[in-house]
Amino acid sequence: MTSPVGTRTLGGLTVSSLGLGCMGMSQMYGAADRQESIATIHRALDLGVTFLDTSDVYGSGHNEELVGEAIAGRRDEVQLATKFSLTRTPGGGMTIDGRPENVRACAEASLRRLRVDVIDLYYQHRVDPQVPIEDTVGAMAELVQQGKVRYLGLSEASATSIRRAVAVHPIAALQSEWSLWTRDLEGEVLGVAREHGIGIVPFSPLGRGFLTGAITGPDDFAEDDWRRNHPRFTGDAFAANLRLVDAVRALAEEKGVTPGQLALAWVLAQGDDVVPIPGTKRRSYLEENVAAAAVRLTAEDLDRLDAIAPPGVAVGGRYVDSAYAYGDSPEKVA
Repeated sequence: MTSPVGTRTLGGLTVSSLGLGCMGMSQMYGAADRQESIATIHRALDLGVTFLDTSDVYGSGHNEELVGEAIAGRRDEVQLATKFSLTRTPGGGMTIDGRPENVRACAEASLRRLRVDVIDLYYQHRVDPQVPIEDTVGAMAELVQQGKVRYLGLSEASATSIRRAVAVHPIAALQSEWSLWTRDLEGEVLGVAREHGIGIVPFSPLGRGFLTGAITGPDDFAEDDWRRNHPRFTGDAFAANLRLVDAVRALAEEKGVTPGQLALAWVLAQGDDVVPIPGTKRRSYLEENVAAAAVRLTAEDLDRLDAIAPPGVAVGGRYVDSAYAYGDSPEKVA
């Protein structure tokens, strides 16, 4: 296939207009296939999808190692993004650590696992509620000065956190959930990010797979798929959210595209500073996503989608723990 993927800019960093989220190759969405995962990354690069997204917490380091193996010999083609600050606890929860010493230790470990000399975009995965963000970003800025990191990013940061972070060092990108069924970002955070020239990297632009129309009931999930316990995929919420998918599917059929392509085209249409990173571990889904970059939506299409999926349309929370999004840190004491 001929790729319609071009480039966009995130706060100075030029990347492919569509990225590849690699998390599912190591965790969360059922069993992964190492060979197919690596083949998917190679196919992505061949199609011009060169912006790869991982984190040290995905598979507890496994995902970075996998990505590092896949890009060996092709590093110059890739814009490589990874993250730090989250660690899994034995009980299945998460701890957040934004201390400067942890920033440095995590960066060194990521460089080793990825087998690279520099990380193109380094995110704080979640804001630490115990550590002033000025201290965390200050340590991240030192990595830039040392040539170990090129650009800095934040993930799921609040408007206040963004303003405090940019006072320390420029922030190139904000990664947050944004899709037809998750539009919270548009309330306040989006405007503040754009005010400071920060590019937007939407994760889960396909609603964690729901907007593709492939999921029709809980039995569609593997036993070890985390969506089985997600607030939007259980009970009455599941049935209510299916109605949204049905409406998206109807418009997609009119346009001659898949529901997933329509949902992805909507995210791409939100601005030239928006670079969604749909995740997949299969070449077939990757190619379907790439084709979405060629879908052109008219003003009427966008109005219809706004009517189908206004902010707040989805039933159920984004996470079991609502404190996991749009984090704030304590004030810096002079």
